[in-house]
Amino acid sequence: MSIINLSKRQLEIIEIVKESEPVTSETIAGELGLTRAALRSDLSVLTQLGYLAARPKVGYILQRNVKVSSENILNKKVSQVMSIAVVIDEKESLHNAMVKFFLEDVGSIFAVNEKGLSGIISRKDLLKSTIGEKDINSVPVSMAMTRMPNVVTVDENANVPEAINKLIVHEIDSLPVVRASDKLEFTEIVGRFTKTNATKLLAELIKN
Repeated sequence: MSIINLSKRQLEIIEIVKESEPVTSETIAGELGLTRAALRSDLSVLTQLGYLAARPKVGYILQRNVKVSSENILNKKVSQVMSIAVVIDEKESLHNAMVKFFLEDVGSIFAVNEKGLSGIISRKDLLKSTIGEKDINSVPVSMAMTRMPNVVTVDENANVPEAINKLIVHEIDSLPVVRASDKLEFTEIVGRFTKTNATKLLAELIKN
């Protein structure tokens, strides 16, 4: 099968089906905030090209022999592949941060205040702060975190290669994904891009 460039919506449909197959057109439409009629042509194209298979009374499934071009993957925006951001108020205690680390099973947590993203705290930061006689119930996250503007971020509209390059150059595990704001002193955080996100994209390329 020849490889063609799919539209952003078509790539989103493939991702939805991949995550939840079999999935009905109603569910796909709901995920994208569209009507079934608006999706009809996209679903028809993806089915005819062999990307999806329609199962009567069951839903759509992904055709496992589909090849997705590297161009389609690498041209994706960070917002299309990012994970949910794990955040904590910078005024909360290191004890609360420790609990969140274990519950969420992440390598770093993003700190926030009234101006949005204010810093980042890693497991290593937490470990260093808990060594000794410190009472982690009384020490706030702000005392252990790396503060803005020293936090490396990536815009939600950046292409995936830019985010991957930042991970490599700065030798870090994750990036706060931020949204441009008219408020100069406000940094809205909308997600996180991690080495795991990058690895999943690489695995998708290899698999295809």
